Amino acid sequence: MATESTIRSTTPPNAAAPETSYRWMICTVLFIGVTINYMDRQILGVFKHTLQGELGWSEVDYGNLVSWFQGAYALGLLVVGRVVDRLGTRRGYSLVMVIWSLASIVTGACTSLVEFVCARAALGLGEAGVFPASNKAIAEWFPKKERALAFGIFNSGTNAGAILTPITVGILTTYVGWRWSFVIVGSLGFLWLMWWLVTYREPEDHPRCSKSELAYIKSDPQEKMEKTTWGEILPHRQAWAFAIGKFCIDPIWWFYLFWIPDFLQRTYKLNLLQAAMPLATLYAIATLGSVVFGWLSGKLISRGSSVNFARKITMLICSICVLPIVTAYHINNMWLAVLVVGIAAASHQGFSANLFTTASDMFPKRAVATVTGFGGMAGAVGGLFIAQIVGKVLQATGSYMVPFFIAGSAYLVGLLLMHLLAPTLEPVQMEAKRG
Repeated sequence: MATESTIRSTTPPNAAAPETSYRWMICTVLFIGVTINYMDRQILGVFKHTLQGELGWSEVDYGNLVSWFQGAYALGLLVVGRVVDRLGTRRGYSLVMVIWSLASIVTGACTSLVEFVCARAALGLGEAGVFPASNKAIAEWFPKKERALAFGIFNSGTNAGAILTPITVGILTTYVGWRWSFVIVGSLGFLWLMWWLVTYREPEDHPRCSKSELAYIKSDPQEKMEKTTWGEILPHRQAWAFAIGKFCIDPIWWFYLFWIPDFLQRTYKLNLLQAAMPLATLYAIATLGSVVFGWLSGKLISRGSSVNFARKITMLICSICVLPIVTAYHINNMWLAVLVVGIAAASHQGFSANLFTTASDMFPKRAVATVTGFGGMAGAVGGLFIAQIVGKVLQATGSYMVPFFIAGSAYLVGLLLMHLLAPTLEPVQMEAKRG
C-alpha cells in the first residue's frame, strides 16, 4: 500500500512549463457542457410554481416527480461510468448528450404527471453521464496537481447553468411560454455536441497538444489503461469512502436545485421574474466556491502538503462554512438569506470539487469514470430520499426548518465517514486485466 510520501511524489512541483495550454480549452468545453446540463435539470425547479398551478400538483406530487428523476439518474450512474470507460470519453459523452437533450425537448410536450415522469426519467438516465465523462476527461488531460482546479472550473458550470436558467426561462416564458422554454433550452445540447466532436481528442492524438504539454500532462507515473470491472472496484474501501461522501452531500445540492426557487418565491412572495435576480446572485456566489476551493487544495499540494491533507482540510473548511444555513428558514431579509444560502452553495461546490478529485487521487485513470459513476449513483439515491423527505415535510408543515438543518449537518458527517474509510486517501493497487 502506498504511503502519503508516495502520493506526494506523484505530483512533482518542478515539472517544466508546457509550450501550449490546450488542456484549458478542454476544460472550457466541459464547463459549457455542464452549464447546459444544469439548465436542462434546473428548469423544472424554476417552473415549480407555474406547473403546480397549471397542472394541479401537490407538494408530494412534485417530490415524487423529482424522485423519479433521481431514481433514473441513480440507475444510469450504475452503468454509465462503465459505458464511458468502454466507449471512451469522446463517444461516451456524445451519446449521453443526445439522450438528455432529446428528453429535455420532449418535456415541453408533456401534459400529465405520468408524461412528465417518463420525460424526466429519460433526462436522468442521460444526464447520469456528464460527471463520469467530464471527470475522465480531466484525468486524461491534467496532471494530478491541477485536477482539483480544473474540476473546480468546469464544475462551476453547474452554477453558471443555475444563474442562466431563471433569467433565460423568465424571458422565454414571457415571449413563447413554458413549453417552448423546455424545447429551446434542450436544443442547446446539440449545438454543444458539434463543438465537442470538433474539439475533443485524447492528448496523445490531438494536433493542438504540443510535445511539452503532453509531457506535462503525463508527468505523473503512468499506468496501463485496461478495462475496469465492478469486481475490481467494489472490494476497495476507497470506493465506498467516495460513494458515502457523495451520498451525504449530493442530496443537498439537489435540494438547492429543485427547492430553493420555491423557497424564495414562497417566503418572500416573488413571482418568476422577481426570483430570477436573487437566484442568479446566489449561484454567482456559489461559482466562487468551486474555483477558490479547487485552487486552495492544489496550492497546498504544490507547497508540499500531502494530497490527503490538502483535500481534507479544504473540505473541512467548506463543511464549517455551510453551518449558518440552518438559520436560513427564518431570516426576514431576502438578500441576507440569499447570502447565507449562497455561501453554503459555494462551500458545497468547493467540497464537491475536492471530493470528485479524490476518485482520481485514489484510483488509476482506467477506473475513474466507473468509480465516479458508482459514487454518483450513491449521491442520486441520497437525492431520491431528500426529495421524498422535503415533499412530505413541506406538505405537512409548510416549513423549511428540517431541510435546512439537514443541509447544514451533511458535510461534517460525510467528511467524518470518508476519513474513517480512507484515512490517508491511499492509492488503490489494481492488477491489470484484459477484456
